[in-house]
Amino acid sequence: MTKVLVTGATGFIASHTILALIEKGYEVRGTARSANKAARLNAILSDYAGKAIEIELVSADLTSDDGWSEAMEGVTYLQHLASPIPNNLPKDANELIIPARDGALRALKAAKAAGVKRAVMTSSMAAIAYGWGDKRPDILDETHWSNPDNIKDNTAYTRSKAIAEKAAWDYVNGEGAGLELATINPVAVLGPAMSGDVSASLELVTQAMQNKVPAYPKLTFGIVDVRDVAKAHVEAMERPAAAGERFLVGNEVLSFSEIGDILREAFPDRKLPKGELPNWLVRMMVPLNPTLKQILPELGKRRAYTNAKAREQLGIDFIPAKDAIIASAQTLVDLGEL
Repeated sequence: MTKVLVTGATGFIASHTILALIEKGYEVRGTARSANKAARLNAILSDYAGKAIEIELVSADLTSDDGWSEAMEGVTYLQHLASPIPNNLPKDANELIIPARDGALRALKAAKAAGVKRAVMTSSMAAIAYGWGDKRPDILDETHWSNPDNIKDNTAYTRSKAIAEKAAWDYVNGEGAGLELATINPVAVLGPAMSGDVSASLELVTQAMQNKVPAYPKLTFGIVDVRDVAKAHVEAMERPAAAGERFLVGNEVLSFSEIGDILREAFPDRKLPKGELPNWLVRMMVPLNPTLKQILPELGKRRAYTNAKAREQLGIDFIPAKDAIIASAQTLVDLGEL
């Protein structure tokens, strides 16, 4: 049975990717900072899948060389999904940039040394859409790259994604030649949660459902369902033509208030915010709600894009954004988190 290594196996996207791989007959090994998380991870996967799931989990950390060569033993494909995603931004951007970049290189170098055929790496729309200032293209696609040096149009997180992905491509096009690479660049990832330990992207839902803001910041987000992101990872691993390619994975672009409208209709008994906040007030609210700091570069901006490449080359028939939004909220309600 062909073995796939999934890094950051306990993460939101990784958990769905693991199940997608198992459904297609692959043997999966995962990495986490501690292998002691194996029992809980397998229980979460089994509960969601409705059948017994048991994968091997080994210890490997983005910031250390320990464990990576052992993790790659017998592996044909690498799915590198591990990357730091904070709920609150650090004061020093290098706290995110260094582990994201160096962790990606650790994983890729270990894969190359082990003779792994192809790596698929989770990047982000953040590696495409930021740092353009007023020169941002009207429609973004995979040929575009963010400029992490333009601090005003970036956060530490968006800079880390661009820098890490660029380092990965530089490696496979140089010292790591022979290791195939494809990257998946999703927009805001929503969809069904398997546990209460979820991605920061689900703050789009939890902030509204928990009535944490008096009204909605003037923001727009590309939305994609996590199940489509998982499928993109598997398709990019399997399809020969996907080697050497980036894939922007996203569906509709919605405003924060439109997301709130969808949730209000789906959960009429909930008290949810209404209306939009002026930008100056959002900035004043950051000390009281630090999560908002991450979205300050987005205020009043719309980053439009095309998903044509993912549809045509990976065969993704995207789940509607409305379904992804409601699935996020409903699963968190069912889990007792909302």
